[in-house]
This record gives sequence, structure tokens and C-alpha cells, in this order.
Amino acid sequence: MISPSDIKRAAAVLRGLAADSVQKAKSGHPGLPIGMADVAATLWLSHLRVSGRDPKWHDRDRFVLSGGHGSALLYALLHEAGFPVSLDDLRNFRQWGSATPGHPERTRTVGVEVTTGPLGQGIANAVGMAISEAMLEARFNRPGEKPLFDHHVYAFCGDGDLEEGISHEAASLAGALRLSKLVLFYDSNGISIEGDVTTTFRDDTAARFKAYGWRVLSCDGHDPADIDKAIRRAKRSDRPTLVVCRTTIGWGCPTKAGKACVHGEPLGEEELAAAKAAWGIPPQESFHDPEDVRAMWNARAEEMHRAALRSARALRKALAEDPERAALHVALFSGELPPDLPSRLPSFADGKPVATRAASGTVLQALAAALPGFVGGSADLAPSNKTWLKDFAAVGAGDFSGRNLQFGIRELGMAAVQNGMLADGAFRVFTATFAVFADYMKPAMRVAALSGLPALYVLTHDSYAVGEDGATHEPVEQLAMLRATPGVVALRPADATETAAAYLAALSQRERPCALLLSRQNLPVLDRSQLPPASLVAKGAYTLWQNGTGAPEAIILASGSEVHLALAAAKARPERNVRVVSFPSWELFEDQPQSYRDEVLPPSCTRRLVVEAGSSMGWERWAGPASENTRVCLDHFGESAPAAVLAEKFGFTEQNVVEKLDALLA
Repeated sequence: MISPSDIKRAAAVLRGLAADSVQKAKSGHPGLPIGMADVAATLWLSHLRVSGRDPKWHDRDRFVLSGGHGSALLYALLHEAGFPVSLDDLRNFRQWGSATPGHPERTRTVGVEVTTGPLGQGIANAVGMAISEAMLEARFNRPGEKPLFDHHVYAFCGDGDLEEGISHEAASLAGALRLSKLVLFYDSNGISIEGDVTTTFRDDTAARFKAYGWRVLSCDGHDPADIDKAIRRAKRSDRPTLVVCRTTIGWGCPTKAGKACVHGEPLGEEELAAAKAAWGIPPQESFHDPEDVRAMWNARAEEMHRAALRSARALRKALAEDPERAALHVALFSGELPPDLPSRLPSFADGKPVATRAASGTVLQALAAALPGFVGGSADLAPSNKTWLKDFAAVGAGDFSGRNLQFGIRELGMAAVQNGMLADGAFRVFTATFAVFADYMKPAMRVAALSGLPALYVLTHDSYAVGEDGATHEPVEQLAMLRATPGVVALRPADATETAAAYLAALSQRERPCALLLSRQNLPVLDRSQLPPASLVAKGAYTLWQNGTGAPEAIILASGSEVHLALAAAKARPERNVRVVSFPSWELFEDQPQSYRDEVLPPSCTRRLVVEAGSSMGWERWAGPASENTRVCLDHFGESAPAAVLAEKFGFTEQNVVEKLDALLA
């Protein structure tokens, strides 16, 4: 048992390391690390079960720093706890190529569970991790046995996190699910960048979380004994717990404590030296890491290493004695797809027209049957998105054995919760909504791409064909937005068979999120006995049809529902050597060697016509400069009317495409 005075000593060293990192970089945020050091030291030295020698310990506790601007504290903690973060790494804080970037990145620093920075998303990530933990408990723990999965998820947040709307979405969902292993520490210091938060934030935070169904505790954030008491109570809760930590930002700084300036500015040499003296560490020594404090951390690291070894042995023994559990563990954690997966997907051989959202629903049922770790859900749109997994139950409070996740009408929260589940590593998670609401998901989509997470987004109602719902529900720019986001793979399949192939292509992505954009309206199923196989979707684009052989006179590039329109237009001019390219994914096409790209889009053929029910932005990359006769796209908002009327008004008709083609050929 570490004494409160020893915790205070360790906290002082954490403050010094964090403040020195910021000072040396001449950039960063010392306020949070200094203010929350006592809470961090108490949690990590007395409660948090992690091991720097086994960072992926299956039953480790998870720690999330939602206010990622306070990263200097996390890096100091990782260094002290025995993770591969050295003093030199702390000295290189915020520098090119360092393991200690300005905000935590899970792909950059061992021990960082999730990429945080955009405020509030870390709270939702923690909710996702807690859902994953509960789902693993339901699958692997057995009555009468010591649990194989029994860890907590701890997260730090501040006023900024709680002001962001995503915190409401995520906390409400966590309360509804009664995620008892989730503990959120609120750094309640009353200060933001602009000063006193009460000018804009007068919420009764405790009452708010109680209304969500959380347990709410409070503590003196600078009293290790009081902090420890709160943590122990939180760990016994049957609900998620908010611990309101009453702190002073920049605690101990002689002139800056409690002021906005300490939030995001280096302290300055004089203030830093005086603060160190107040904390009880040498004022003139930088990156002070004394042996007595190291000994405390080393003892804790050794204790946790032994705990990780015991936990791993127990897991191996349980799996060896239970082949069913062992097979499930491999399926969830290997990340491998069954080699026979393509043969287990529906073929749509009857040729009956079907909306790609409906085809997607059929494919999802097959994927769920084949992949035990395949789970997901919709933002209260499952009947429209066709995403309910029919043979499986819903995940809910008290029973996490199901596979259907119900997120409620919370698109941003949903996507960030998904990121937390994916970062946890066991489940392959899809989320779904209308394509137009990808705007609400975008911040978390961006973080998924930055984090290398294989998120799967099912985005239906992908064009003006939504019809009568009107401009607010007819996506125009969303596909361009997805394509513009580095690391995101967008797939817009042309028919049911391309939809199945698109899922295979998406699931093969291990480190990139994928978005499938699917039609509301029925589409003909392309006759693959007369056309190339839909498996070519994996290449991003392929030659679907050509009226002749050799070099084409013109190429029509299309995706999704407009592929059928392009095909009809080409066939209407059999005397001209016109090629139709189905182009479901720019990103997958970009992955192909130049030789393949030139084969599909010969550089010698510059007459290129794009047909796509969305913004023309970016198509110049593949089709050359835009002109009146090279684009049939939608560079304006839609209208409320039947889809057939809109197609005619917006020019998505065979006659108009043929006229554009004729003009291009002329």
C-alpha cells in the first residue's frame, strides 16, 4: 500500500516532467498535467492494472485521456510506469518524428489506447471500450470461474470535453447500458482558454450525469486519500461513475495557478522554478526523476507484470479446456477472415432488381453467420438501413451477449464509440445511418482514419433518389467529403453483386475505415455471364463494357446507380467504340499499379465523361478538366419530388447522357 505522502511525491515528479516537456518544446498545455497529477498518480500507482512489459495484456485496464492537449501528463505516466517512453522522448515532446506528439496517437506511442484531441471524443471512446469489455465478459466468463475478462475503463475529461455535444450522446448511451466498469474523472477547475467557464458553462454537471443514470462521486483532486476513496467506491458501482475532481489548474504555480494562461502556455523559466520549489522538487533540475520515486513505479510495474502473467496463464488454461471458447478467441482476436468467406455470401443469381441497401442487408446476415466478431448497429435507422442482424439479440443493460448495437439518434457519438470498440481489438464493428448524416459522423471518421482503425460505415439513401424527403436528406457533397479524407476508403457499388464484393473489399482493410454508399431505389442486377466478375470491385475500378476492342474513343466513368445509366448510353451508340468503367472506389483504384490504372483508363483516351449523382469535385484526377460535356453530376442541392422526376430534372436520363457523349465524341 502506497502512502498518500508517497503519492504526493510521485505526483510532484509527474508535474515536473510534464512542465519541463512543455517548457523545452516552447509549446503545449501544462495546466491539465499539473492540476490532475495527484489523481493520475493515485490511479496509476494504486489501481490501474497495466503493464509496460505487456502493453497488450488482454485483461488490462484501459486509460483514456479525453483532453488530449494534456498529453505531457500521459507521456510522463507511461515513462514512469515502464512503457517504452524514455526521458529523451519527453525531451522531444512535440518534435518531428517523436513518440510524444502534441496530442496522443495510438499508432505512434506504445501505451496510448486511443487517439485523442478533438474534445469529447475520448469520452465516447471510453464508452466503446466499456461496451467491448462487457461483451467480452458475456462471451468468455463462466459462472463459478475466476473471470477471464474483468477490467475497468478509466478516462480523464475536462470542462471542454463536457461542453462538446458528443459527451451528452456518449454519456447518455453509457447510462442506458449501465456500463459499470466505466469511470470518468472530471477535472473540475472552472477554467478554459478564455477564462472562467461560467461565462458559457453553468451546467449542474453532477445532476446531468445523475439524470443519465450514472453514479456521481466527488473528491478533493489534490488529496490522494480522498481520491483513493472515490476510486474504490467507483469500482464497486453497478453503473458508470463520474468522479468530480475539485482541482486548481496549474496547482502550485505562484502567479499562474487558477488562471487561464496556464492552460496552454509554457510556464516560463522563473515561474517553473518557483513552482518546482512549491512541489518539493529541485527548482533548477530539468526532467527530475529521482530514485525513490522510480522505485515506487518499478515495484508497481513488477506487480503488474506478475498479474499479467497470471492472467495470461489463466486464459491459456481456460481455452485449452474449452475448444469452443478457444475457437471464439481465435476468431475475435486473430483478425483473419475465413478463407471460404466469398463462397458464403449471397450470389443474387436470380437477377431480380434490388436496392443496394437491401442487398447489403442480405450480405450482413451472411457476414454475421460467418464472423463471430462481426457486430454493429444503426443510429435508430435499422429498418431503413437494413442492418438488423436477424439471428442475434440486441446488446442491452444486463445482457451483452448479443450482436446488434442500438446507438440511438447519436451519429457522432456512435462513430466515436465504434472507434473505442475497434481500438479494443476484439470486434469488427459496423455503424449505419443515411449518407447525408455522414456529416454528423465526420469528426470521428477522421480520427478513425488517423488511428488506422478498420471502421465500417453503412451509408444508405445515397443520392437525390431519396426523392420526396427533399434537399435536407439528399446527399450531394458527402461522397466528395469522404474521398477528401486521407485514409478513408469510399465504395459505391453499382448493384447487388458489387455490394457483396464491396463488403469483402472493405473487410480486407485492416488499417483503413471504409464507407459503403448504398441506394434506396431498386437497381438491376448486372448479368455477370456477359460482364466481368464483380470481384474486380477490389481494384477500385474496372472495365465493365466496351462496344469494340482496342483503344476506346471515349470512356464513361460512373459509380453506383449511374453505372446502369452509363451502360445504357454506351449501348445506344454501338457504332462508336465507347468504354464503360465501373468506378466504385477511387482509393482502391489508387492502390493499383500504374500499369493496371493505364489499362483501365488509357492515357491516350482523353475523351472522358463522368456520370455520378453527387459533387463533381475531384473527378479531374481521373477524367481530366471539367466542361459542359464531361460531367453529368450534381453540383447543387436537391429538391423534394419523386425520384423519377428528379432524375429528369437533374439530367440523369439516358437521353441526356447520350447527348453529352455525342458532343464529346464530336
